[in-house]
Amino acid sequence: MVNDLFWESSFEDMKKGYGESEDHYHCLLCGESIEKGIIYPVEGVFYEAKRYMKLHIEQQHGSVFHHLIELDKEVTGLSDHQKNLVKFFKEGKSDSDIQKEMGIGSSSTIRNHRFTLKKKERQAKVFLTLMELLNEGEEEKAVPVTNRAPRRSQRYSVSDEEREKILAKNFPQGLNGPLRTFHLQEKHRLVVLEELSGHFEFGATYTEKEVNDRLTPFYDDYAVLRRYLIEYGFLERSADGSSYWRKGETGMSMDSKDYKKQMKQLAKEVKTEGGVYQIKNLHNDKIYIGSTPNIKTLNGVKFTLKTNTHQNKELQDEWNTYGADAFSIEMLETIKREEEKALSKKDLLKLEAKWLEKLQPYGEKGYHSPKADTKTCGSMSTEK
Repeated sequence: MVNDLFWESSFEDMKKGYGESEDHYHCLLCGESIEKGIIYPVEGVFYEAKRYMKLHIEQQHGSVFHHLIELDKEVTGLSDHQKNLVKFFKEGKSDSDIQKEMGIGSSSTIRNHRFTLKKKERQAKVFLTLMELLNEGEEEKAVPVTNRAPRRSQRYSVSDEEREKILAKNFPQGLNGPLRTFHLQEKHRLVVLEELSGHFEFGATYTEKEVNDRLTPFYDDYAVLRRYLIEYGFLERSADGSSYWRKGETGMSMDSKDYKKQMKQLAKEVKTEGGVYQIKNLHNDKIYIGSTPNIKTLNGVKFTLKTNTHQNKELQDEWNTYGADAFSIEMLETIKREEEKALSKKDLLKLEAKWLEKLQPYGEKGYHSPKADTKTCGSMSTEK
């Protein structure tokens, strides 16, 4: 099946196979998120985040077409016979070649199938247009506005009674329980987001992790909730994504110079953390030690393993054998960047060497070669 984000995306994003939020690219086919601002290595080539997401779709799904065409009839509306025909059409085969390969009817039969699919396409366009017009009609309905809604949501006016019905429908286990779905018409989505925004205090600031932790109990894909809370004006974030806060009745204007100065100073004070991390095989307790100047790049390390491009062959082979669930990735020790200075490579290697000495991840205990690691002072680039 496709990810929930797929159904909430534009037609153009669906064709690309990925969507974009302020700080991530999201695969609409499987839900994989790629963080912006990070360079991802694959087989000695470095990719910026957008190109890396395209590579992910290519390596993990073949293409958007090939992924979608294999979905169930309930999703595609196509029978197995029609799917096979569409595949052949995509490959550019002639009617006579398709007829011979499938062993059915004649070339004219294939032409009739082409016509049927074209007819289905036209019907789908009309249906989508009708649904767009229907949704526009919903947007024009108005009843008294709740005082809590940000300015952006006031195009939908919702009575207290209607609001309660929407919340009861979408929070079947109560307001502190999980959402039924986030695939909602916009008016319902706004009511749900307004309710979720109540879990953030006015005047308080939160890290991205703290925001995620507060949203996770309500929906597995917390990133999409965070993105919509920002897009609809319930939350705001600093330019570098280091802090979030609830927009509205805070006692301090979000447009004031003093508040902007305060948030700028707060973002400046947040220091990048790097350090030494450990990848542990939970099946046999073997470990791999590596270092990074920015712990956010651990997403890239995990992705190299998922795409079968990690530099340590033995670790990669066992990852492929046991699967991602058999491994844990955690930081062993971190170092904070001081002011504007980058973390010293020498300091990182020294710290890595300390952990190599302490944990001895050699032979049956790990994925490192003692001789190679001694020569490189514990560099994570070493293979067995």
